[in-house]
Amino acid sequence: MTALPALPHESPSTEEDLAEMRIQLGRDMRGVVSIARRCACGRPAVVRTSPRLEDGTPFPTSLYLTLPSMVAAVSRLEAEGRMAELTEQLGRDEDLAAAYRRAHERYLARRAELGHAEEVEHVSAGGMPTRVKCLHALVGQALAEGPGINPVGDLVLSELAPIASIDVCRCEVAA
Repeated sequence: MTALPALPHESPSTEEDLAEMRIQLGRDMRGVVSIARRCACGRPAVVRTSPRLEDGTPFPTSLYLTLPSMVAAVSRLEAEGRMAELTEQLGRDEDLAAAYRRAHERYLARRAELGHAEEVEHVSAGGMPTRVKCLHALVGQALAEGPGINPVGDLVLSELAPIASIDVCRCEVAA
């Protein structure tokens, strides 16, 4: 497989980022490799994690949404049943399903850049490639990779645009 282009917004994580994510999520982050995308104010929005944590635990979710305003907005969509609707849409729309399968393969390839965890070798995130299980993971991939990589993540981001975006900082409001 050819090498993937670098993540367009990736930057090293700092001790300040780790402290900020502890506030964002209410716990320490494990396996942090980098910040895959930041809020307009510079705070972490999507973290990139290793496929195997420090204690040896396999960890399939290598792109993880952390920004509270986005996490809350995505959680509302999940609570409203949007995952089931999107899964049904995948069943009806062959082009969407094919693009979603490509997003799954991209997720696996991107995670493989960081190492290997045999236990999760074929498991990506968010229910890919056949269903929509976790919008947080799909939006994380869409934000980290940029538009056109994860079609479901892109759809969700377009739905959220009027109320939540990493391009308009809402960190102080959410804090």
